[in-house]
Amino acid sequence: MEQIHALGRRKAAVARVYIVAGSGKIAINGRSLEEYFAEDSLRYVVNQPMSVTKTEGQFDLKITVVGGGIKGQAEAIRLGISRALCEVDKEAYRSALKAAGFLTRDPREVERKKPGQPGARRRFQFSKR
Repeated sequence: MEQIHALGRRKAAVARVYIVAGSGKIAINGRSLEEYFAEDSLRYVVNQPMSVTKTEGQFDLKITVVGGGIKGQAEAIRLGISRALCEVDKEAYRSALKAAGFLTRDPREVERKKPGQPGARRRFQFSKR
């Protein structure tokens, strides 16, 4: 199997995922999964596509992720891995990943701050006198 490339995005985070047959190693920006994501919940999010498709230990992943916070990065990686697994074998993995909701790009973004007010929707306190 040759190397397959997929892209995942969430908020301001962009993850490029390179997948190749191997022993289950995950390298994120040159560091291991445990080193990059200290929280167990974030590691769980990254591993969800492999657990749903029962492919733990079958593929090596090289991931480059930029932008956003750690939660957004973890979810961008999850989308990228899901898309890469679909390219590996569409018939076997797509239905399980789609049912779990891992192939849908979350479109929610931060709304921009407007001029003349302190935030996107918040207004300065009104003073009658």
